[in-house]
This record gives sequence, C-alpha cells and structure tokens, in this order.
Amino acid sequence: MIYDVRQTTTYSYASKVAFAHHVLRLTPTNRTRQRVHATALEIEPRPSERREAQDFFGNHLTRIELNEPHDRLVVTAIARVKVDAIEPPSPLATPAWEELRTKAFAIADIGPTSPAHFLFPSRLVSLDPEIRDYAASSFAPRRPVLDGAIDLMRRFKADFVYEIGSTSVTTTPPMSFALRRGVCQDFAHIMISGLRGLGLPAAYVSGYLRTDPRGSAARLEGADAMHAWVKVWCGEAAGWYDLDPTNAILADTSHIALAVGRDYADIAPIDGVVFASGRQRLDVAVSVREVGN
Repeated sequence: MIYDVRQTTTYSYASKVAFAHHVLRLTPTNRTRQRVHATALEIEPRPSERREAQDFFGNHLTRIELNEPHDRLVVTAIARVKVDAIEPPSPLATPAWEELRTKAFAIADIGPTSPAHFLFPSRLVSLDPEIRDYAASSFAPRRPVLDGAIDLMRRFKADFVYEIGSTSVTTTPPMSFALRRGVCQDFAHIMISGLRGLGLPAAYVSGYLRTDPRGSAARLEGADAMHAWVKVWCGEAAGWYDLDPTNAILADTSHIALAVGRDYADIAPIDGVVFASGRQRLDVAVSVREVGN
C-alpha cells in the first residue's frame, strides 16, 4: 500500500517565546517492509538554524533553533510511504520463550537493532512485578514466544479500556496498569514492561494508522492521531514482529512506522526547550490516505 501521510502540530503559547530549541522526530525512514518515496517538513516561523541528523536507532532527527519572538509554532510533516504486506507468521514455529530469554541475555552484539538494548528498564518503562506477573499468565512453560506475545496482546484488548484523556504522557506503566485504561502509548509501555520483566526483548514503535478502513473492516482505535505499538524479538531466524495491543492485531499494511526506541522518551515527536512564561496549548491533526498499491 502507498500512503500520503500529513501531520500538523501546533503549539500556541500564552506569552511570546524569546528563544526555542527543538528536536523533531517526524520524518519516516526506510525500514523492513517500508519505503519512503518523499518527505517534507514545513516549519513556521522559519528556524534561524536547522540541522538534519540520525540517532543511534536510525531514526531521522531535525534540530531547529528559533531566536525570534513567537507565540505560535506550526510544524507540518508530509510523507509518501509504501508499506509491503507481511508474510503470515507461524507463532508456533518460534522458539520457546525460555530459550529465547537465555539467548537474548547472551547476545554480545550492541548494534542499533540488537535485542540487548530492549531487555532492561528505560526512562519511562520500569520492570513492575505486578505487570510481569500479569504477562506471565500468557507464557506457560515451553510456549513459543510469538504465540505467548499474541495471547498477551489479546488479553490487553479484553482487559483494558481505550479512553482518551484518562492518562497523560507522564503516566507511568504501573499507574495505567492499575487504572486498566489509557491510550496506545500506555498499552505499549505496559506490554513492554511485562515482556522485559520476563526477560524478552521488546521495543516501542511510534507511527500512524490508515485513516479510513478498507471495505467493511472496522475502524482501528488510534486512527487520526499518532499511534504506538510494540516490537517483539522472536529469535535470530524469525526476527522482530510488530504487535498492536490497542487493536489486538499484528501490525500490517495499515501501520506506518515513524520511529523506534526503548520507550516514548527516546522518540517523542517534538521535544526541546522554550524560554517563555505561561501555559501552552498543543493541537495535532493527522491524516493517512491510501493513494495506491
């Protein structure tokens, strides 16, 4: 599938911002099953300085400085991306989760795609015993790792309520787990915490969902906004699989990846520092349109 993606992010400030430095992670890159045909990033007001870079995990960064007073920042990200269909996985053919855990902790590779980076606590994902115990119910002895991860994903869909406004970007996995509600970021963080608590590598993915479902398919939760899901390592032969706990599906041609990290803090779409006083308001509009096969 070929998609046109457009995201407009608007910050409105109560007082003039004298100076700002931001890091933008809004440009998709080529990944397995994903090819970027074109991208553009429009920024108002025009930055006094702009630099393009790449982080350790291969995500595209745009660093900007604004040194003229402004009370509004508008960032529009545009991309045309082709996403290829995934081969149907064979969950029962993946290694037993205990074997995979042993292999993961023995890996010496520390390259960007190494599972070693996704085994331990990170800034926003603690290894909570209650979440670990919840996840453990999906991993009976010798159960294939992908089969167990899919079962865990489906339990999330059954046991948790998707509710916008029930949490914020600062809500921790134990807090949203106790609430049994949240949004895609919360569900991804909880699932990652549970998997890592069992010694299974899991990464955080930010991206988008297609806006309009195909045919009679149900509309996915999280469309018309940025979305988040989980990458689970299933061994050297099977590699990584993307699971969407918000919708209880494997990520497919309806998912467009933007960035990959250990948690949201690694790949927040916009962060930085502003010199100003008073409140700020954030508005985000996302559109993902299918334009071809």
